[in-house]
Amino acid sequence: YHNIIKQHQFIGSMSAKGNCFDNAPIESFWGILKNELVYHKDYKTRFTAINEITQYIELYYNQTRIQKGLSYKSPRQVWFDYYRQAA
Repeated sequence: YHNIIKQHQFIGSMSAKGNCFDNAPIESFWGILKNELVYHKDYKTRFTAINEITQYIELYYNQTRIQKGLSYKSPRQVWFDYYRQAA
């Protein structure tokens, strides 16, 4: 595997230790994005697809969607909780 990557002058997507599990979080994200948005749409243009996917990521996924790693809260709720405690 490593020889083929070097032969074609590719950069492997593994950590310095060669741990392919570093890809798990982004692979999970792509799966969620496809299942929650992309597979349910028929984009007429690339521009429309880019706009809708960007909105999904910026306005829904990054702010509103609850996440297990945040104790089943949304990033927005964690942010509000943090600043409420600081006040």
